[in-house]
Amino acid sequence: MPRHLDIEIKELKDGILAMAGVAEAMIDLTIQALNEHSRPKADQVHILDRTMDEWELKLDHQCIDLLALQAPTAGDLRLIASSLKIIPELERIGDHCCNIARRAPFVHPPILSESSLERLGHETRGMVRWAVDAFIGSDGGLARTVIQADDSVDELYGKIYRELIRLMMSDPLCVERASHLILVIKNWERIADQATNIAEEVLFILEGRSAKHTYLQDNPPI
Repeated sequence: MPRHLDIEIKELKDGILAMAGVAEAMIDLTIQALNEHSRPKADQVHILDRTMDEWELKLDHQCIDLLALQAPTAGDLRLIASSLKIIPELERIGDHCCNIARRAPFVHPPILSESSLERLGHETRGMVRWAVDAFIGSDGGLARTVIQADDSVDELYGKIYRELIRLMMSDPLCVERASHLILVIKNWERIADQATNIAEEVLFILEGRSAKHTYLQDNPPI
């Protein structure tokens, strides 16, 4: 017969997976809102943000109850502690989607190649999907793939940012749209950072050592 703690941890992981599913749906709608300059789809993103907030509160309570009532140790304790960090990362992904989506109606007509902007969104979405899969599948290799992919997103972000600055300097008429787009790409870059943070927590769960700021210490296993 499975331990009661095992059942509750499975419920926690299932809840995080459901919350991650909402985050991914918000990312997809955000990409569509940008591509189609669609206010209705931007509105759908904001509606889903309430669901994300509800999941955050519910899962936070689950984690606190597990810590207080079940006295978990070793791997179970690491999973719950990391879940308390992963949950707000997912919630922030939803917030960043809202920040992007609300600017979708103001970036038309396009002033730069939509393929580069769309690529940034899709690469970021891929990182979120991999990070969630790494968590659910306890896959350290996939978690490391997410961390490495952040460099590609940062490079693309920098390239688009420099192009927007160039456009603003050469054509004052595009300054407003470019300003909105700078905020758009910054929020995409932040979502990629959130995915990276989730992947680092996966490595902590699996290996018992922090994957953050590794240059500062040897990070002995916990």
